[in-house]
Amino acid sequence: MKDSAIYIHIPFCDHKCIYCDFYSIITSDNINRFLSSLKKEILHYSKNYPDERIYSSIYFGGGTPSLMEPGYLKEIISYLKNNYRISEDAEITMETNPGTVDKEKLRLFRKSGINRISIGIQSFDNDDLTFLTRIHDKDTAIQTVLLANEIGFENISIDLIFNLPGQTKEKWEMNLHKAVELHVKHISAYSLILERGTILNKMVLDDKVAIQDDDYDAELYELTIDFLETNGFAQYEVSNFAKPGYECRHNNAYWRYRDYLSFGPSSHSFMNGRRWWNFSSLKHYISEIEKNGNAVANYENISNEMALNEYIMLALRSKGLDLHDFEQKFGSSWILQKKDLLTKLLEQKLISANNKFISLTPEGYALCDEILSKIL
Repeated sequence: MKDSAIYIHIPFCDHKCIYCDFYSIITSDNINRFLSSLKKEILHYSKNYPDERIYSSIYFGGGTPSLMEPGYLKEIISYLKNNYRISEDAEITMETNPGTVDKEKLRLFRKSGINRISIGIQSFDNDDLTFLTRIHDKDTAIQTVLLANEIGFENISIDLIFNLPGQTKEKWEMNLHKAVELHVKHISAYSLILERGTILNKMVLDDKVAIQDDDYDAELYELTIDFLETNGFAQYEVSNFAKPGYECRHNNAYWRYRDYLSFGPSSHSFMNGRRWWNFSSLKHYISEIEKNGNAVANYENISNEMALNEYIMLALRSKGLDLHDFEQKFGSSWILQKKDLLTKLLEQKLISANNKFISLTPEGYALCDEILSKIL
C-alpha cells in the first residue's frame, strides 16, 4: 500500500510580510464558505483515490493556520479521517506564528489532533523582525516555544532566515544558539530569497534595500551546517536539520517523490504521475468547488524524463540518491552516462558515494543548484 501525504492550505493571514510570496489574504471573509468548499474538495478526491493508499502525514500550511479556532482544524482533521485512510500515528503539523496563539489555544490545538507545530520565528533579533515586518518580537517568539513545550508538544520545529541585510555572522550565530537552547527538535534555516511580486523585491529593485552577496551567503550557510551538526542536528535536506527521529514526514514525502494530495487555494498535488494545481484566488477557488467539486487551474502529466530529473533533483537536495530504488524505477543507464562527472564531483569532495547511495557533502549542499544544473 502506498504511503502518501496530505496538505491543507489555509489562506487567511493577519499581515503580509514583505518577503512572503505564498498565497494569503488579510481578511476574515469567507472563512465558513472556505471550510464548506474544502470539505467538498476532500470528498471529491476521496472518490478518485479510494483506499489505495495510506496517509501518514497531514500538514496545515498557509497563510497562518493558527489564526483559526482549534475546532475549525479539528473539523477538517475529522473529515479527512472519515474519507481517507489516515495512519494511527500520522504526523499532523500546523504552521503557527508567534503572536497568534496563547497557552490555552495551543492546548486546544493539541487536543484537536495536532501533534507537531512549525513556528515561523525567522529571527530572535528585534531589528531583523522589524525589517521583516513580523508581528512578534524576540520575547514573544521565545515564549511561544516555551508554552508549546509546557503543554506537551514534543515535536516542535522553528523557521529561521539568514543573510538578512546587514546581518553579521555574530548575529546569525546568536539566532542558532537561541534555537538550540530552546530544545526544539527541528530547524529550517533558509537564506533570504527575493521572490517576484513581493514588497521586498520591489524595495531591492528601487535600491531601498541592499542584499549581501552570494559568497557571504555561502559562508553563513556553511556556518549553519557546522553549528547545527555540532549540536546534534542532522542535515537531511538543503535547508532542514533535525534531531534523530524528528525528520519531518511531510517534507520527506515531497523529497522522496511520493504521492501527495493538497487541498485549498493555490495548492499543488502529485498523484500517479500527474501534477495539478488549484486556482489561487479564494473566491475563484470557492466558485470552482461549488460548480465542479474541484478547483484545478491546470495540470501536467509527468514524462519519464521529467520524472527522472525530478527524482534526482529531490533526492540530492535531501538525504541522497538511493541507487537500488533509482535503478528499479529508471534503470542503470543514467548512472553509466554520468560516471565521469560523478567521479569528478567525488574527487572535488562535493558528493560522497558508495554502492548504495550518492549524496551531497556539506560543501556540495552549498553549491547544490550549480551541481544539479551540471548533472541534469
